Amino acid sequence: MVIKTDKKMSTKNLSTADAIIKLKEFVDSNATCFFCTNIADGKFDTRPMSSQQVDDEGNVWFLSKKGSDKDFDIKRDDKVQLLYSLSSHSGFMSVQGKATTTDDQAKIDELWTPIAKVWFPEGKEDPSISVIKVTTDGGYYWDTEHGKVVSFIKMAASLVTGETKDDGVQGTMSL
Repeated sequence: MVIKTDKKMSTKNLSTADAIIKLKEFVDSNATCFFCTNIADGKFDTRPMSSQQVDDEGNVWFLSKKGSDKDFDIKRDDKVQLLYSLSSHSGFMSVQGKATTTDDQAKIDELWTPIAKVWFPEGKEDPSISVIKVTTDGGYYWDTEHGKVVSFIKMAASLVTGETKDDGVQGTMSL
């Protein structure tokens, strides 16, 4: 069966304010991302991480363990990439930026959630906690215009008719 494209994915590039709103939407919907380090040398060490917060400037914050491999990677090369997926069929985002680490207790207190105790059994005063701040500088997103249910119906219709019913939107994000 040949699938014909009857509509191209539309493009909507997002400026700073709209890009931050889109990034917050992704993080609030699914705080887990793939956190990639060693970008410059092409190694791309990747691990799942929970994003704790996106602030009003578009910085993404994480709780981490002091002395971890990723802390070492960040000290050696601060360029990172964050990869988000809302589901297997819609909502993907790639964000790049520069990461720094700190052990600022006020920020740890601000980011702390009860689930963090799984990784830090001594609570927010655990001496092994560090904070990673990713200062984002851009990205790219792919999303649906009408949500998951409509996208699923359009996918099913594509299988029957052989025509793509793509209602997606994509674009760059200037952060």
